[in-house]
Amino acid sequence: MGPLAALIETAAPAALRAEIVRRALPGVEDVVPGARTVLVRWRPGPAPELAWLTSWRPDEASAATGREVTIDVHYDGPDLDDVAASTGLDRDRVVALHVGAVYTVAFTGFAPGFGYLTGLPDVLHVPRRDSPRTRVPAGAVGLAGEFTGIYPRPSPGGWQLIGHTDQPLWDPSAHPPALLAPGDRVRFVPC
Repeated sequence: MGPLAALIETAAPAALRAEIVRRALPGVEDVVPGARTVLVRWRPGPAPELAWLTSWRPDEASAATGREVTIDVHYDGPDLDDVAASTGLDRDRVVALHVGAVYTVAFTGFAPGFGYLTGLPDVLHVPRRDSPRTRVPAGAVGLAGEFTGIYPRPSPGGWQLIGHTDQPLWDPSAHPPALLAPGDRVRFVPC
């Protein structure tokens, strides 16, 4: 019996995850996207047919497999002015750009319920803070590099905080417990 998993490098992990799920490959138990990889795990037995990966090319439609989730955001974050200054935009334009995009949950991690959302306009790609905070409140909406995300619970963190939401991102008593899953599309609405 060979390995029971494969780690596949790709520039489009959300799209590859969606394509593997769409193909419903026999024996596949789990498909876990990361920032630049997809982990495919399968049951003992023959490995799933993955030869098609050598010619696979992503298209935008293949990544759109999840639900659409709308999140209300108060754009009052402590780093909003710093983000505006570093991008050469004013606060209102930062908010308009953040609200105007449709995001895809590329992968989850860091903390239960934390989704790394892609689709952030290039001008809003800002670095993490030089000095991380020891405590970021639950619901904080932040930017870091090419990602935007929402802290599901209080934790340390170094993302640039531009706002907050009151919507719970993680509820262990809910089914599923995480509001966001890979492949979901997310829209932010100012409140």
